[in-house]
Amino acid sequence: MSGYSLLHVVHLLGAIFFIGTLFVEVAVLARVRQQVDPEAMQSVDKAVGARLRVVLHWVVLFVYGAGIGLAWHYRQALADPFASSFGTLLSLKILLAIGVFFSFGAVAMLLRSGRMTPARYRLIHWAIFVQMIGIVVLAKAMFYLRW
Repeated sequence: MSGYSLLHVVHLLGAIFFIGTLFVEVAVLARVRQQVDPEAMQSVDKAVGARLRVVLHWVVLFVYGAGIGLAWHYRQALADPFASSFGTLLSLKILLAIGVFFSFGAVAMLLRSGRMTPARYRLIHWAIFVQMIGIVVLAKAMFYLRW
């Protein structure tokens, strides 16, 4: 397996884990919270949150690390992003990935400062989820759309 292929597989697996985790948070746990006793759900949220922070640090390292390696492979397309649909879509994908990174940074800062509210938490996580769906669509489109 070439270095590019290995980076690609690591990047895809990391993206699957990352998006899957967020999907469970926004689509599954959001509904579970409405059906479970708030005290019990608080314990679940605390335990899930602690575990996710550990796991997602590694997932983020792999998805972004491999993504940077893949971007280096396409540095010529990125040098003039408007010269091809591939370069444009890849540039948009990278911008969304940077947005996701900063959004998670905002979550961390709000949690540490004590200014995180349940409404903000839901809003930011939905925003991140939408950005990640955009990244997936752009990733697929990069290799199929030509203009």
